[in-house]
Amino acid sequence: MKLNIESKFVPYLLAGVLMVLFSSSISQKLDDRYLQCLFKDSNATKSEFVFTQQHTKYSSVLQSSTINLRYSTSKSPKPLAIITPLTYAQVQSTVLCSKKFKFRIRIRSGGHDYAGLSYTSRDQSPFVVLDLKELRSVTVQSGQNTAWVESGATNGELYYWASKESKNLGFPAGFGPTVGIGGHLSGGGFGAMVRKYGLAADNVIDARVIDVKGRILDRKSMGEDLFWAIRGGGGGSFGVVVAWKVNLVYVPEKVTVFRLSKTLEQGGSNLFNKWQHVGHSLDKDLFIRVIIQPVTVDNGKRTVELIFSSMFLGTVNQLMKTVSVSFPELGLQEKDCREMSWIESVLYFANYQNGESVDVLKDRKPEPRSYFNGKSDYVKDPIPEEKLKEIWKWCLEGEKPILIMEPHGGKMNEIEETMIPYPHRKGYLYNIQYFEKWEDGSTEASEKHISWMKRIYENMAPYVSKNPRGAYVNYRDLDLGLNDKADNTSYLKALQWGNKYFRGNFRRLAMVKGKVDPQNFFHFEQSIPPLIMTKGNT
Repeated sequence: MKLNIESKFVPYLLAGVLMVLFSSSISQKLDDRYLQCLFKDSNATKSEFVFTQQHTKYSSVLQSSTINLRYSTSKSPKPLAIITPLTYAQVQSTVLCSKKFKFRIRIRSGGHDYAGLSYTSRDQSPFVVLDLKELRSVTVQSGQNTAWVESGATNGELYYWASKESKNLGFPAGFGPTVGIGGHLSGGGFGAMVRKYGLAADNVIDARVIDVKGRILDRKSMGEDLFWAIRGGGGGSFGVVVAWKVNLVYVPEKVTVFRLSKTLEQGGSNLFNKWQHVGHSLDKDLFIRVIIQPVTVDNGKRTVELIFSSMFLGTVNQLMKTVSVSFPELGLQEKDCREMSWIESVLYFANYQNGESVDVLKDRKPEPRSYFNGKSDYVKDPIPEEKLKEIWKWCLEGEKPILIMEPHGGKMNEIEETMIPYPHRKGYLYNIQYFEKWEDGSTEASEKHISWMKRIYENMAPYVSKNPRGAYVNYRDLDLGLNDKADNTSYLKALQWGNKYFRGNFRRLAMVKGKVDPQNFFHFEQSIPPLIMTKGNT
């Protein structure tokens, strides 16, 4: 099959009434001029691609992929309009017209970003949301083991269509099937095959970007610097990536999964300590992550449960042979394991019911919305065994926290840290995601959960990477610092978070930004700042 890119260039009407949060005498003039700019090449008068604050569907469209309720309150800044383009021409018009009228753009593909930056703002600049959910085609190129996937597609849709092409084709991206592929690839993309095939972004071989000048660029025309930056440099800083070409990877006809649970009383702490030393050095086909959470056991006592959750690219018999040699302490038995196809394992890790059809991956049913908070860390040396009890104590101080440890090693050790912007490669044992969700939206409840997160993050400082302390950009954390609005100081201010996400790659990202978007049109709270190279600052 061949991707029909030309069909996406057909202009469609963009219409609606844009309500700007200025004085009414000025807003009408701005409304007319902005809308005229958006649909100047069309004679039609109505459309469903622009949803303004006065549109009856505005709230439902805004909430459609808003996952974190923390950024969906009555006080949260709202976009002047939500634009849901069906064509690349509409994306071009949105960029050029918003630039002309000085509106910021927030780019949304799936809405899962932890800080809500794809649909809200922390400053007072007027903005629109460019929601790419209708640009969602997945075109698998038969016989080439590649696919073009548009940014509004979900991980699940890409997985589904790859598996439809061949039961031996998959893609090494994340566990969440409803996550938008655009944001996922932009920040790296970490999943169960990371030790075999690297990050999702490591497997991108081409892309189509609409830049600040409204041009549609592919890898050849954008150049290797920009192509490097968009594969892991974080979404939304360099332009609008509307489509990605990815390498699909081989998966066997059967994979094996298991979840093995141990409480502290059942030796979970000792087992975790062993995992710290071997999890990153196991066979590349074997991925074992650890999920840590407080639970209440039968006697009413609250303790810590450690879940060893795994996928092996092979049969149960092959897995048992591998584990018996490299991790016998796990005590894994055949009855703990299940064989299934790779596409079925996607449903397994997403906690769908056993027997659910893989067709559900096409449904794009949004996840239940909740209030949540997250942070991240990287570990380079095993946490001393005698210190683990402190971590378990901190976990029990939270209400319903989850700590997820995901191993590196394997292919991640073989890829240079400068290959793409994601730098956490050789020498990193595992990453940590701290995550907590809650249902009570009161200020008191939110402050309680946020306070716990800050405490455990501070307490973990001695045991994680240093100088800089690492963080994963796809777990966006605004506590690490914000961009300064003044462009002449923003690079230095941004170092406080930029070095944590990208280490030595941050300066190169800023230099690319300085070349492709020197006026910083694609700006948000943690966007890459432009570093303009002149004599004296080289």
